Amino acid sequence: MEDQPQGTLQNVLEQDSLKWVFVGGKGGVGKTTCSSILSILLASVRSSVLIISTDPAHNLSDAFQQRFTKTPTLVNGFSNLYAMEVDPAVEHDDMGSSDGMDSLFSELAGAIPGIDEAMSFAEMLKLVQTMDYSVIVFDTAPTGHTLRLLQFPSVLEKGLAKMMSLKNKFGGLFSQMTRMFGMGDDFGEDALLGKLEGMKDVIEQVNRQFKDPDMTTFVCVCIPEFLSLYETERLVQELTKFEIDTHNIIINQVIFDDEDVESKLLKARMKMQQKYLDQFYMLYDDFNITKLPLLPEEVTGVEALRSFSRNFTLPYKPLCSTDQVERLERRVSALQSQLKDAEEELEKVKRGKQKA
Repeated sequence: MEDQPQGTLQNVLEQDSLKWVFVGGKGGVGKTTCSSILSILLASVRSSVLIISTDPAHNLSDAFQQRFTKTPTLVNGFSNLYAMEVDPAVEHDDMGSSDGMDSLFSELAGAIPGIDEAMSFAEMLKLVQTMDYSVIVFDTAPTGHTLRLLQFPSVLEKGLAKMMSLKNKFGGLFSQMTRMFGMGDDFGEDALLGKLEGMKDVIEQVNRQFKDPDMTTFVCVCIPEFLSLYETERLVQELTKFEIDTHNIIINQVIFDDEDVESKLLKARMKMQQKYLDQFYMLYDDFNITKLPLLPEEVTGVEALRSFSRNFTLPYKPLCSTDQVERLERRVSALQSQLKDAEEELEKVKRGKQKA
């Protein structure tokens, strides 16, 4: 493992122009811990940081041991780090003031796959942009959801185009329908399409920002196992297709090669991990690869997150255990004894030569 280059996430902290940082990967690889630590590190170099969880199974509250909602909340112990948990699913309460309007809108939106989720995401982005944070970290849902989330800008643009074509094609049909349902003129096609049109500028702007490597980067989190390697490769290919920059991979839960590992199970796991670590380095030789150690305990709470954060900026080096130190001391002592014996032997030889 020693011959593999040790990367860090220092490059993300030093890139002042970054506005959006996505952290994603397969479920159960430690995305929330990594995004939480990254947001803590960014808070030390940026004026204001917001971390958003878009995973329906929110874990941010567990990671920081503090309750978060869909409203940005200051994280305890910080003056410039905020967190929020949002569910990228439509909340119809926020979308209109009339049941009839909502129902008609939902029917039309339902004709375009993903449009309701996309609109909810757009509303959230609109809200976030008005708050003017220096950098926003996304703790994303497992890979499939993440890829959908990144498609939202284009889904919305296509949705808008489709709605506009329907408006042009059917002319006053929307108005007739709304009158038929007794909703009045103020729920005509303009009101119906207004929501999408109102988001168009935000979506186009965000879409441009997502594709700008100076403003957006995606950090892939994985573990050294086959399924995680496969998922990471799929994610990297999709990100390339969406033109989203990615040049950092975090490999979590690595068992480092300590001398005092005697368990057969651990040795077998290390051998398996090494095989996949080699493949990661071969596939992503131009990426910053950061290896994080497997710990005997969970990393939860601000202090534990802060303590573990050093592994993000300095390559991990296993600490010597007490057994290792004692073994090294015994070895040094044995070598010193051998050296003393050799010196005495040399003296005898010298004395013998002088007598001769």
